[in-house]
Amino acid sequence: MTELAVDLERARAGDDSAFTRLVEPLRRELHAHCYRMLGSAHDADDALQEALLRAWRGLARFEGRASLRSWLYTVTTRTCLDAVERRGRRALPMDLGPSSEHVVAGDAPRTDVAWLGPYPTGPDARAEQREAVELAFVAALQHLPGNQRAALVLFEVLGFSAAEIASMMGTSAASVNSALQRARRVVPAREPAPPDARVRTLASDYARALERGDADALVALLTEDVTWSMPPMPHWYRGIDAAMSFARRYPLASCGSWRHRIVSANGLPAVASYLRSSPGGAFESWSINVLRPRDGRIAEITSFVGREHFAVFGLPDALD
Repeated sequence: MTELAVDLERARAGDDSAFTRLVEPLRRELHAHCYRMLGSAHDADDALQEALLRAWRGLARFEGRASLRSWLYTVTTRTCLDAVERRGRRALPMDLGPSSEHVVAGDAPRTDVAWLGPYPTGPDARAEQREAVELAFVAALQHLPGNQRAALVLFEVLGFSAAEIASMMGTSAASVNSALQRARRVVPAREPAPPDARVRTLASDYARALERGDADALVALLTEDVTWSMPPMPHWYRGIDAAMSFARRYPLASCGSWRHRIVSANGLPAVASYLRSSPGGAFESWSINVLRPRDGRIAEITSFVGREHFAVFGLPDALD
């Protein structure tokens, strides 16, 4: 009997340590699956915890006809579909309305919107893993009904067949293929992950420009059609003139002093920004800025404002 089979028998008999050994190798990919489905690392935490509890309680029903991985994805997908029904979809500012031509003074957070959140991708993540949580892809998934969202992710990202997905979702292969067709009309193809060294240089240059308050250096990093959004602030900007008007009024001028840490989010370079608003004070967590590069420049900045995002990346709340 294999070690896996031994742990499965022990887990069925109530050994929670054996169950932990069974699921631990799959925990990270199951968590990423929950994030793709739900658009929030915090929701992914809750969904995965609930899914593993369901799996533990229902382990006696696992008959071994499919792999343990397939069965866990079935339980996790159904848990996420329940969450989608309860919570609806998550949004970015672009989903709420057109870009603002002029800087909006005193832009207030929208607390009535469920906002998309960033997701950490470590340096050891493979290219296909980074692409599968790319921000544009996850944002587009949020526009799909739950069944289409699940079918597309299970098929395109995880490689399950239409027949396997039908079994997971309790439907027919024809229904799965129909859901896939409809989903592909909405969700763009995933973009190849850019080379690490090149994009990390962009992130470092972006951080230095803000720390120095150097508008010229920041302009040189941006594409002409750059977009800049700051959830939970509802307004966003398109084009280098509008983006720089915003930058000159806020992050480059009136906010205070900045310090940064380079991270990776959603398969893209990202910068964790810490703000010191008064001389001598600590630098406090402010935003996770996800940068989408194109042709050696930054084509999109999504600044996720809020200290709740920093714990997801294992970052401290403040820097001395």
